[in-house]
Amino acid sequence: MTAAAQERMPALYLSHGAPPLADDPVWPGELAAWSAGLPRPKAILVVSAHWEEAPLALGATETVPLVYDFWGFPEHYYRVTYGAPGAPALADSVRGLLRAPGTPVQDVPDRGLDHGAYVPLVEMYPEADIPVLQVSMPTLDPVRLMGIGRRLAPLRDEGVLIVGSGFFTHNLAALRQGGIPAWSAEFDAWGREALEAGDVDALLDFTRKSPAGLLAHPRTEHFAPLFVTMGAADAAGELGEQKSVIDGFWLGLAKRSVQFG
Repeated sequence: MTAAAQERMPALYLSHGAPPLADDPVWPGELAAWSAGLPRPKAILVVSAHWEEAPLALGATETVPLVYDFWGFPEHYYRVTYGAPGAPALADSVRGLLRAPGTPVQDVPDRGLDHGAYVPLVEMYPEADIPVLQVSMPTLDPVRLMGIGRRLAPLRDEGVLIVGSGFFTHNLAALRQGGIPAWSAEFDAWGREALEAGDVDALLDFTRKSPAGLLAHPRTEHFAPLFVTMGAADAAGELGEQKSVIDGFWLGLAKRSVQFG
């Protein structure tokens, strides 16, 4: 094994829940155990379901206030802080990898981390001492997102942890009090099998090829970050080296979270 392969960071797709994830009796410990088993990143690059902007945008490269992009929660969730260092060097690398004729990259220097980024990071890296850069999703097209992930893949050999942050099923309007909806359970089981089989074509066409795909994801932004992660894994030939690190359900939604490499 080469030194580069030894140092290569895995690529993650995680379900990030909502701010009350912090009060769950199980989930924070699962995230903490996951990060404890990973090599320590030099920096973290996050693509969150909660930032769609085109052209692709880079968030703040210095520490700025968080984006509390949620409504109606108790006040203490709006007092959470996560003062991770900015990552200007990583931003330069991302620009170099992604910027090309016809594919501009823009900077949004006052855009802080949203809850899709900081909620899981608070549990995984609570010291907030690793530089973090968030980038936007410029599209929800799975093929294009995989392409972005492939172009970002070299960062893994530089100690960068690439994280796609979404939710494996996400339809708040269709949830009912108590229990796990059939559509959530069916999609989760299908997704696990497709990932284990390396069925990229099925995953790319998940709204048509999965059971209850449009119920599990009536809008696809929470599944879409998976394809950035898959692209980063595919470039290293690691799509077959995946494992579900976290599974189960939270308020009826599948919290399946996957590591490649």
